[in-house]
Amino acid sequence: MIKTDVISQRIGNVLNTMGPVMKLMDNPTFAHRTEDPLACDFALGNPHEMPLPDYVAALQRKITPQNKDWFAYKNSEADPVAAVAEGLYNWRGIRYNPEDIFLTNGAFGGLAVVLAAILDPGDEVIFNSPPWFFYEPMIVANGAVAVRVRVNLETFDLDIEAIAAAITPRTRAVIVNSPNNPTGKIYSPETLSRLSQALNAGQRKTGRPIYLLSDESYSRIIYDGRKFTSPTQYYPYSFLIYTYGKTLLAPGQRIGYVVLPPEMPAKEQMRPAIFASQFVTAYAFPNALMQHALADLDQLSISIEHLQRKRDFLVGALQEMGYDLHSPEGTFYLLPHSPLHDDFAFCEQLMSRKIFCLPGIAAEMPGYFRISLTANDEMIQRSLPGFAAAIGQAH
Repeated sequence: MIKTDVISQRIGNVLNTMGPVMKLMDNPTFAHRTEDPLACDFALGNPHEMPLPDYVAALQRKITPQNKDWFAYKNSEADPVAAVAEGLYNWRGIRYNPEDIFLTNGAFGGLAVVLAAILDPGDEVIFNSPPWFFYEPMIVANGAVAVRVRVNLETFDLDIEAIAAAITPRTRAVIVNSPNNPTGKIYSPETLSRLSQALNAGQRKTGRPIYLLSDESYSRIIYDGRKFTSPTQYYPYSFLIYTYGKTLLAPGQRIGYVVLPPEMPAKEQMRPAIFASQFVTAYAFPNALMQHALADLDQLSISIEHLQRKRDFLVGALQEMGYDLHSPEGTFYLLPHSPLHDDFAFCEQLMSRKIFCLPGIAAEMPGYFRISLTANDEMIQRSLPGFAAAIGQAH
């Protein structure tokens, strides 16, 4: 446990929720992996190839100021908001009111803004495990209580009955991530309909709104011609949260949005709450350049076909070596079983072979490890002997 005599209790609680991630980041070999030209870096969703030329060109076109306010303070500006609304209509066929679109500095910022807007100390937030590893710290940082519910570990689908059972009079929100990081599962319309029924029943039982935070960061990274359905289409008390950092593979240039669905009740009260939350959450608006370029950026994406080829090749190669893993429906992650019970120890074995992966325990999946498909083709090919040697040593 982190001592809190020199830091706040709240931050101490946050640090304690991040133990496995902090342990990994503190490893000197892991920390210096980007400096090793022979490293095979599968650990995080970072780019390992040059950015999209059209992405760079879009930023270059907008870097030259066109008026004195070009780099002045920005909120959610009208032109980029209109571009988001048009993009969402072309993509999903739903007309969103521009007043209900709030530009943020990525999904991270969007989640922080929404949580700050809706939570009071002592509220409970349900999230599905395995989760993105910052959900719990963000909940705790808002003085709320994180309530984890395991997915079905056979299918990786939501356990709707367990979610319903976890709802109490203090439940304020449920976080759903589809496609899910790290499992790659896309939740079906049938599952989302049942989730909506459970949340509506929970609201009737508790007598207070229960909000659904729909983290859709990977909703444009879908494989095999599958269709993505937003959880927000089934439940009106929802927030659609999105980032461009995944489809553009530029996580250091942060822009995304929070959208209120057309059917959300009491939007007149929620709009100013979200707007105010953006100010108090470290001015959580995207910077001016990203907003100026957004109309162009909304049209761009890394090659999903290339990602799918990497998925298919690496899944096949690892299965042939004896690894047990499924083929994800979306995202850019694989989630193999660790050949060792101690997944952290197995990732350390891989690290000794210059292969860097995320141990499953960091994403609440002990006994697994996560591989990011953002690694380039050369890294993937170079890693194969090391993966084969590691499973051979484990057996």
